[in-house]
Amino acid sequence: MEYLDTLQPYLAEWRDVLRTMLHVALILGLSWVVLRLSRKALAKLRQHVEADLDDAERIKRLNTLEQVFRYIVAVLVFLVTGMLVLSELGISIAPILAAAGVLGIAIGFGAQSLVKDYFTGLFLLLENQVRQGDVVEVAGKGGLVEEMTLRYIRLRDYEGSVHYVPNGIVDTVTNRSRGFAYAVIDVNIAYREDVDAVYGVMREVAAGLRADPEFAGKIVDDIEIAGVEQWGDSAVVIRCRFKVMPLEQWGVRRAYLHRLKQAFDAAGIEIPYPHLTLYAGQAKDGSAPPLRMQQETVAARS
Repeated sequence: MEYLDTLQPYLAEWRDVLRTMLHVALILGLSWVVLRLSRKALAKLRQHVEADLDDAERIKRLNTLEQVFRYIVAVLVFLVTGMLVLSELGISIAPILAAAGVLGIAIGFGAQSLVKDYFTGLFLLLENQVRQGDVVEVAGKGGLVEEMTLRYIRLRDYEGSVHYVPNGIVDTVTNRSRGFAYAVIDVNIAYREDVDAVYGVMREVAAGLRADPEFAGKIVDDIEIAGVEQWGDSAVVIRCRFKVMPLEQWGVRRAYLHRLKQAFDAAGIEIPYPHLTLYAGQAKDGSAPPLRMQQETVAARS
């Protein structure tokens, strides 16, 4: 009996330890269940809303918002779980919360950029400026938006490089994925070519491109020829554009230039390159030899 009385305090202590471990395990298990259920609920909600939508742009926005909500729920669950576990371990969270409040004020002054990141990210999402799957240019970096959070935007450029852009430094967003785009093309021709005849060739090539099944769904409207854009040093520059579906402007532009080069070759239309004429200068008496003689002289010297 005396032996059992001696062990009684130790047994009570171990029961308390086991009870605490059981409560902690239960809290962690419930947190895991809440996270799984929240992710499934958000996925089901997104699928339900997508079933009623036929707009790809709004679907991309839903995907972006789902990622952000999952992040917010995860942060809240981790915070609540941490406080409950500390409480079960006998650590008072009141001083921790008070210290966190004071520390938060101190950190707030030193982490203004972090706070700015979150506020800017919130407004970027609310105003629907950037979505996952868009092709954008922000803070001097451009590429496909692979991930959009309240903290940063993750971009992958054409070379495959990944850029992480904090939302706080985003002051201008250039989005190339909304509604439609224009494939703007500058065509250079020699000064001796007939501009009106070139217009005809350009329209003929554009019509053939739009009739191609591969590009029929990408080009929205017929070619729009703005006209002569400028007189260059060695070429007349003609500007035109196609109205195309989002993100199709680069492929349409390459295909049109490829076909236009073949059409120019077939029609004998010159695509110019810079020329250089050498001038030998005047004699002391002020006379100058004919240009042909100068060229022959230069050729003989070379």
